[in-house]
Amino acid sequence: MRDSLTDTATEALPITIRGVTKTYGRVHALDDVDLDIRSGEFLTLLGPSGSGKTTLLMVLAGFIRPDRGSLRFGDDEVIRLPPHKRDLGMVFQNYALFPHMTVAGNVAYPLRLRGISKAEAAERVEKALETVQLGGYGARRITQLSGGQKQRVALARAIVFEPRILLMDEPLSALDKKLRERMQIELRHLHDKLGMTTVYVTHDQREALTMSDRIAVINHGRVMQIDTPSRIYDHPANRFVADFIGESTFLPVGRDGPVVAYEGQPLSYTDTPPSGDLVLMIRPERLRILTGEAREANRFEATVTDIVYQGDSYLMYARLADGAEVAVRGVIRSTTFSALPEVGGSVTLGLDPEDTVLIPAGDAPDE
Repeated sequence: MRDSLTDTATEALPITIRGVTKTYGRVHALDDVDLDIRSGEFLTLLGPSGSGKTTLLMVLAGFIRPDRGSLRFGDDEVIRLPPHKRDLGMVFQNYALFPHMTVAGNVAYPLRLRGISKAEAAERVEKALETVQLGGYGARRITQLSGGQKQRVALARAIVFEPRILLMDEPLSALDKKLRERMQIELRHLHDKLGMTTVYVTHDQREALTMSDRIAVINHGRVMQIDTPSRIYDHPANRFVADFIGESTFLPVGRDGPVVAYEGQPLSYTDTPPSGDLVLMIRPERLRILTGEAREANRFEATVTDIVYQGDSYLMYARLADGAEVAVRGVIRSTTFSALPEVGGSVTLGLDPEDTVLIPAGDAPDE
């Protein structure tokens, strides 16, 4: 353990989850979940509402007892330990601050529960507030703070006793877009400085991609895929992940041995596709309008149906020969758009082999 919050990182703990199951009647909130969280990593649990991500976080925190399974922090089995004996920090979605207390009183609360002396607690509280950039705010009331400052107080309270595991349940959801994006970077920098094993819950895909070492995508109480942000985005394991992370168009393809074709046109690709029925996943930013032969690219003839200005980019919609609609995102005078085409005009779209991603067809993503 460190001498202060600003010294070298703490000795973080790995988390091992095996066979964790939680049911409510016939509903499986968690369905035989296995997950390994590495020591000191920032892992995000990502999924839609009702997917089970918050239930899993509450199991880690000790607020929900699963029906069966194993949960280890380091070498210790903790599945039966109450929350106050798990030695972890928690930041809730609504912050759960005490409005009748000062900032310092809120941050000192977990130290008081642990019997820390007033003098030592005061020193730790000030260090924690300095760590979250609220030095000198100790005497203020919670009601005098902005949303971003309240979030920092909640974080300071979670780290003041220097836990080796930090859990966060959508802590930025109440903030406006600009502040939320700034706090994402601040939280990531703080994690890097403190070195705690951090488990973060969100339904915001961009937030997960921005902050995480790895992302565990959850749906119907099961882990659909766990990997780095780039692998999750560029190489989704199934159609649910591909549809939930970012924008995607799915085109049916045929398979004849090693040849995969769309509308009879063989596709060039770099990664070996999985076995079974496939679909072609297309990200809007991966398509471009071809102006030359571009023989290395997969080609799609299309008709422009709409163009939408979005400030930092344009989003063009185009209909392929089979009636499927695809989106193309880019900026003017780039490799995507040398100039904007006209609505109703014909274009040839190109998709490079390295951007040609084939995934299992599976079922259509949940609505």
